[in-house]
This record gives sequence, C-alpha cells and structure tokens, in this order.
Amino acid sequence: MMKLLTIECIRVPPFDAGSIEAAGRALQGCAPCVLRQTWLEREEAEFQPGSVRVGWRDDLLFVLAELTDSDIHSDATAHNQWMWELGDTFEMFLRPAEQKSYAEFHVTPNGFRLQLRFPDAGSIARVRAKKAKLDDYLIQEPMFRSTALVHPSGRNWLVLAEIPAKSVCERPKPLAGSEWFFSFSRYDDRRSRSEPVISSTSSHTKPDFHCQAEWGTMRFQSGA
Repeated sequence: MMKLLTIECIRVPPFDAGSIEAAGRALQGCAPCVLRQTWLEREEAEFQPGSVRVGWRDDLLFVLAELTDSDIHSDATAHNQWMWELGDTFEMFLRPAEQKSYAEFHVTPNGFRLQLRFPDAGSIARVRAKKAKLDDYLIQEPMFRSTALVHPSGRNWLVLAEIPAKSVCERPKPLAGSEWFFSFSRYDDRRSRSEPVISSTSSHTKPDFHCQAEWGTMRFQSGA
C-alpha cells in the first residue's frame, strides 16, 4: 500500500502576488511535491516532470507549479470551459478536513480558469452515471486569481494561483493549524498523440483524480 503524501504549507512573507518570480523566492523554503504516474509500473516514455510548492499568508493559499512540456498549447478561449479536453491544464483539488464539499480548479497555459465545487465525494460518481451534469457544479463568480507564464524557451510553463480560504471553506477559519486534503494533477496534451499524458501528486492506484482516499494532506504551519 502506497504511503499518502503529507506536506507542510509554510507561512510566506509578503510578496508581489502578480509575479511568478517573486512567488518562487517566497516559496523557496517549501519542499516541492512532484507529479507522478503511480498507477503504472513505470512512467510513460513521454512523461515529463512537474512539481508544486505551496504557501499561505493571511487568508490566502498560494500554489506554484512548474511543468516541463515539449508541446505547450490550449484551445481554451474563455473561463469555465472543459479545459482537459482543450489541451494542457494544471488542476487543483482542495478540501478542508472537516467538510465534505471540495473545489476543483484548473489553469491553462494561456491563462484561462475552470472552477467547480462538488458538495460531496459522490458528486462525480453521479456525473459519470449521468444522474447529474457537470455544469451543475460550475462556479461563475471569480473564486481565485492566477497567472500563467510560458518560459521563453517554450519547454516549460508555470502557474501561480492565489486562492482565498473562503473559496474552499464552507466555514472560514484561520488557516494556521488547519489541515486540508489536496491533490494536484495535470493533463499534458500532445498534438502528436490521441490521449494526453496525465499525472498527479497523489498516490493513485488508477487514474482517477477524484479518489479522495488517495489524496495528500496539507498542514498549514503556524509561526511567523
């Protein structure tokens, strides 16, 4: 049985939240969690690495992802489209330990976002069984801010997300000392193949990103 991931979400000093470079400096004390394909015996030949760092300040969670990619693209043209069908996307799943509902947020390399909120773990099963529509869980009002940056080399892209606690928590409380369940994942789409290369920070035994039993735990550190 795979050991589930636990990470410490560090409290970061003030920084320019519109700058990925500034975020990188602020989050340099946080150990990265890496994206993997744990449901396979070995990673696919076309798998490319990615890593994620997290930090918090006041009532905000910061997520910084660095994704190696040889074919960076997305056909997304607006927010709240089905981003995983349109090209590359970085995904964030977040649920405070004391509640059943959870958020799913996406960011594409061209800067568009998808926002979903599910009332419980059975919600996605109802969608898959066609007893509910995914549209029912869309959130239209802005829930978080993000910046996406394609490196000038064209070989990797970065995402910085700034997520208010109230966008995830039903009953907001101080983040210090809190625990959230989390998973970060990606769809690395290739125009040279029919299916994307997918990966996750969670120890999934099959490629089901909504399997919360295999998500990691994020602990929000107290202290200055």
